[in-house]
Amino acid sequence: MIAAPNVLGREKLVTMQYTRLGDTGLIVSRLAFGVMTFGKGEGIFANISKVDEALSSRLVGKAMDAGVNYFNTADVYTGGQSEVLLGKAIASRRQDAIVATKVAFRLGPGLTNQGLSRHHILQAAEGSLKRLGTDYIDVYLVHRMDVHTPLEETVSALDTLVKQGKVRYIGFSNWPAWVAAKAVGIQKRHGLATFRAAELYYSLLGRDIEHELQPFCQDAGIGIMPWSPLAGGLLSGKYTRENPKGDGGRVSDGFSFVPHDPNRTYQVVDTLRSIGEAHSATPAQVALAWLLTRPAVASVLIGANK
Repeated sequence: MIAAPNVLGREKLVTMQYTRLGDTGLIVSRLAFGVMTFGKGEGIFANISKVDEALSSRLVGKAMDAGVNYFNTADVYTGGQSEVLLGKAIASRRQDAIVATKVAFRLGPGLTNQGLSRHHILQAAEGSLKRLGTDYIDVYLVHRMDVHTPLEETVSALDTLVKQGKVRYIGFSNWPAWVAAKAVGIQKRHGLATFRAAELYYSLLGRDIEHELQPFCQDAGIGIMPWSPLAGGLLSGKYTRENPKGDGGRVSDGFSFVPHDPNRTYQVVDTLRSIGEAHSATPAQVALAWLLTRPAVASVLIGANK
């Protein structure tokens, strides 16, 4: 753990904790800000992504004033709006922000406008740079697997971006351990830039990564950034046996990122509430604090909803 300076925020003095991203020298805040909700979503995302430009700028400003320096987005979020709004929000403080974005999901109807081919990765990176209004991406993550493209081609394309100075660190999201390990082996064998970050689902309701991915990342010097650390809000404490809809929210709207057993969820929330009462903390705070103690976890990804 790296000692954190006191940061004078707009409302009060806040102390943020920092750490290295894996085995790199890159210093990131223990809390990362996910901006998937920035922009106007459609379809199933209509009730999730609805943070406009004015609100996104205020949220990012408050986060940075509180010491958050790590921001996470993806080219596919709200059709690119998320990247655009994040870019505008950090424009005047770009040197203080660590930006992670992702590539792989379909961006348009064209056959090649998706995946992890060299063609798409290089093209998508240029698009992300333009939308973010920057000339470099701090952390570039492959967002999913592409079974049609050889790993050698994918990691070579990522290495090209690093050598061009357009990307500084690379990583993966939602890959199984064996694929990530194979990719790292290829990278080391050929002297290519190696994965240094992993964005993975990890929460008290979803601990599958502890079997293989977490020990692999710890051994390989890869920093983990858990997404949905509150299991889509289920661990926030607002959803209970007595009030399963939680007075509104994603779950009450019938949308959930993660599978879960309701009875098990309520048991975990009851335990979090009991621990929290003994420490003057909310269930969400206890759940996040637990994640921050886990091996290889660098930053916990939190987001904002309107």
